Amino acid sequence: MLKGIYPGSFDPVTFGHLDIIRRSSALVDELIVGVLNNNAKSPLFSVEERVRMLKEVTKNMPKVRIVPFEGLLVEFARETGAGMIIRGLRAITDFEYELQMAQTNHKLEAGIETVFLTTGLEYSYLSSTTVKEVAAFGGDISQFVPKTVIGKMQEKMNKKESVDNEQPH
Repeated sequence: MLKGIYPGSFDPVTFGHLDIIRRSSALVDELIVGVLNNNAKSPLFSVEERVRMLKEVTKNMPKVRIVPFEGLLVEFARETGAGMIIRGLRAITDFEYELQMAQTNHKLEAGIETVFLTTGLEYSYLSSTTVKEVAAFGGDISQFVPKTVIGKMQEKMNKKESVDNEQPH
């Protein structure tokens, strides 16, 4: 049984992420979407919220399992029995970073391969950061994220706005 891991922060999950999830799940018997708890970043959504959103938007994909993790990706791959790491590439700038990470992971665990999938052209510009910026300014994010995510983003932005309004200026 071939297991693959598609790791990321998914803060929030976008149509670009879902494109990679759909396409990579066709390449493996089981796709584990690893939701990274990265202490170096301050995410908009908690790990639990991101896991719930991903479970909701992938519920009709039987080969996909959503699992939170922290620490080294190769350790997570070993723990889950995955032999493949799947990464999405949008642009050449992604490639430089991802190649370096793939080579490091290969040094740490030679038995785990990294496979790169290029993002569909319609999503090549899209990132979670872009979605958060558009949402922060009240822009329409419906072309970037699933409907369930739009509601969650609006809730977060409303909470953030009310907290910001309570702060002394």
